[in-house]
Amino acid sequence: MSYLPNGVPLPQPTPDDREYWEFIRHRELRIQRCARCGRFRHPPMPCCPSCRSEGTEWARVSGNGEGFSYTIVHYAPHPALKSAVPFNVAVILLEDAGDVRIVSNVIDAAPEEMRIGLPVSLVWEPTEDGGWLPRFRKREGGTA
Repeated sequence: MSYLPNGVPLPQPTPDDREYWEFIRHRELRIQRCARCGRFRHPPMPCCPSCRSEGTEWARVSGNGEGFSYTIVHYAPHPALKSAVPFNVAVILLEDAGDVRIVSNVIDAAPEEMRIGLPVSLVWEPTEDGGWLPRFRKREGGTA
């Protein structure tokens, strides 16, 4: 079962983030990193904002992190989401990727359980097209 219902538009890769989504399709969370200075960056971009190098590598990360910010959605922004409200949209600070944050959902947290600093870990959710999306679950000790 998916956190959000079928019919929600899936992310459409761009030239800059195509590799990221290809890793996701194979259930690998990899974050772009500068090959020169080592700075992690997300979303993926053609050059490093720190040193301007165009050299990149893709580092596998654990998927552990914590809630950096969140919102509870009460009004469905898409017709397919009407039955899903309220749901959370969370910004997750990954613990082993510098200051990288990714936008996702914490699939096992009720709205009242969401909080900044909530420890989470990566889980993979299947998509309608046979792919995967990174989602998160509360980690041990992660209840509000």
